[in-house]
Amino acid sequence: MEIKKGVNKFYIGDTEENPFALVILSDIEQDVIKIEHTYVYEQLKGQGAGKELIKTVVDFAVEKNKKLIPVCSFAQKEFDKNKEYERVLYRGI
Repeated sequence: MEIKKGVNKFYIGDTEENPFALVILSDIEQDVIKIEHTYVYEQLKGQGAGKELIKTVVDFAVEKNKKLIPVCSFAQKEFDKNKEYERVLYRGI
């Protein structure tokens, strides 16, 4: 699965406008990024696409020295399951 970076999102598919799976982010230019929504369409359900997208966002945050707020429930579950993601988890002030 090739994951591509789009405008305020990472996605899997041929085009940003018609993805098979995507994770939507907000405040991507800020120090703290919100993971707003993760969606996997039928073509990729059950193949780990959502997990790979969240991992890509975490890797992006590490590379860019940013923190993440997992707003969507899927992202929150992935953060709960993967303790190594805590390094980029925003804890507030």
